[in-house]
Amino acid sequence: MSKLLLAASLGAALAPIPAPSVITRRRGRVEFRDGLMTFDAQTIDSAGVFLVGELERLDPRIHEPLAAVTWSRDIDLRSDVSIADEFSSFTNSSFSAANGVPGSGKAWVGKDANAITGISLDLGKTTSPLPLWAMQLGWTIPELESAQKLGRPIDQQKFSAMQLKYQMDIDEQVYVGDTALNLFGLVNSPLVTATNVVNGASASPLWSSKTPQEILNDVNTLLNNVWSASAWAACPSKLLIDPVNYSRLVSTLISSAGSISVLEFLKVNSLCNSINGRPLDIQPLKWLTGRGVGGTNRMVAYSQAEDRVRFPLVPLQRTPLEYRDLRQLTTYFGRLGAVEFVYPETVGYADGL
Repeated sequence: MSKLLLAASLGAALAPIPAPSVITRRRGRVEFRDGLMTFDAQTIDSAGVFLVGELERLDPRIHEPLAAVTWSRDIDLRSDVSIADEFSSFTNSSFSAANGVPGSGKAWVGKDANAITGISLDLGKTTSPLPLWAMQLGWTIPELESAQKLGRPIDQQKFSAMQLKYQMDIDEQVYVGDTALNLFGLVNSPLVTATNVVNGASASPLWSSKTPQEILNDVNTLLNNVWSASAWAACPSKLLIDPVNYSRLVSTLISSAGSISVLEFLKVNSLCNSINGRPLDIQPLKWLTGRGVGGTNRMVAYSQAEDRVRFPLVPLQRTPLEYRDLRQLTTYFGRLGAVEFVYPETVGYADGL
């Protein structure tokens, strides 16, 4: 290349770039009339990037709201209910018999007896409503096409949101019921007797100031009360406590030289392990925080079995997809009942933790 052509090329390269029409300059950002935007002139000169977001790396994963539900862990379902049912019910039978032979009360008879005692039966029915739960999902065809082009389908996101709402509603219904419908749940039923834990050596009922042995005494007292109320027929096998005290049991050792946590100490040395032949199942539950008398924490002892305490639930169904103008609509529906305490004497509450 001749020196003349080289000089001409260098002159063209070093010639000033015509400045675009500037509208405003705000906070170090320049806006142009041609609709393009950049943060500074250096970005244009060095990389040729004109659009904000062109060098942005967007995470394609969908980050849903944080939520936790535990109802399926703590209660068995009554599965015989259907979408056609509006109420769920069960019966409790009471038996009685007249005294037999005076002194022993047994139904002894002689060979020539002409008066024999019999059995009396009383059958009572308990009924609970099965309210209908429903939620409609809808989107327009342009919304669906735009969302699919972006790789974030709106129908899938709305379905996930509906499922989360459904699970959270079941969780609340199982544990605390519904105030508007005057329904109660597993941890606040008026059918269950609630007691208070006693003060420890520190003159406080709080577990934060009690020794492992005092905490064990509180647990065994509750288990024994329920066992006694059930005529010594059923000792609870499960214990629910608030998350703060659960964390305290996990992180605290039984002594400075101990090798196990207070939680494991309670499981092994509880009344349940001796009566039922298996360790006590202790689980954390957020609904127990401030649930007790005076805003204190509560613990719940019970036996998780369908013939003791259960929850009627009709699984979700949906209508066929309906096309209405530019919209696509479908409705999911089911029924959420109320917790049925078949034997309320097998459940117990203790407040003041």
